[in-house]
Amino acid sequence: MGIFTFNRITVTAGQCALEYRDGKLARVLPPGRHRIDVTAAVQRVELREQVLTLAPQEVLTSDAVTLRIVVALQFKVGDAVAYVEAAADPMAAVYLAAQIALRDLVAGVTADEVMQRGNRIDAAVIAAAARAAGARTGVEVIEAFVKDVIVPAEIRAAAMQLATAKTTGAAKLETARAETAALRALANAGKLLDAHPALAQLQLVQRVPYGSKVVLAVGTPDVAADPE
Repeated sequence: MGIFTFNRITVTAGQCALEYRDGKLARVLPPGRHRIDVTAAVQRVELREQVLTLAPQEVLTSDAVTLRIVVALQFKVGDAVAYVEAAADPMAAVYLAAQIALRDLVAGVTADEVMQRGNRIDAAVIAAAARAAGARTGVEVIEAFVKDVIVPAEIRAAAMQLATAKTTGAAKLETARAETAALRALANAGKLLDAHPALAQLQLVQRVPYGSKVVLAVGTPDVAADPE
């Protein structure tokens, strides 16, 4: 009976396997079924895209406001050998680079700029820093995303009060403008009626309720003379 000196392994789609013999890399095995030496060690590596979410980072803005920001990195392993051999924890350098880039970026803006929709944090800067760090360990950073920006409760309350005050002030201003326009129209109408009394009489007739009896007098009534 023969003695088997090899094993068979199956590498699934989206992965590869590194075969090591005597501590040295022998082969990179693509997806499929392979025969390897019984003394060989195999290290499987995931090649599909993955997402790494950083823990909420407490960072200070330029105006000394502490924000909690959540960043996510989309990445994949581009060099399986470097990923296994270059570092004990290949994602640690990527994680650290993203943290530092986020802190440096937020330190240059104010809390108001971060909260404004048109001035969101530029995740491209974070992605570039993480990409440079990942290149040394075979990691390809595809994109970075700023998932959440958590503002302190007191800042949110102040921002809400400011927005409410602005809205209330705008409403009062619009009401004052409408009242001023109405008074101006009444003043102009009064001047017109003073200059044209007949218009005042016509307007009075128009305002009489339907069905009322209207008596119009033309000219001035004669004054009867007292009998002697």
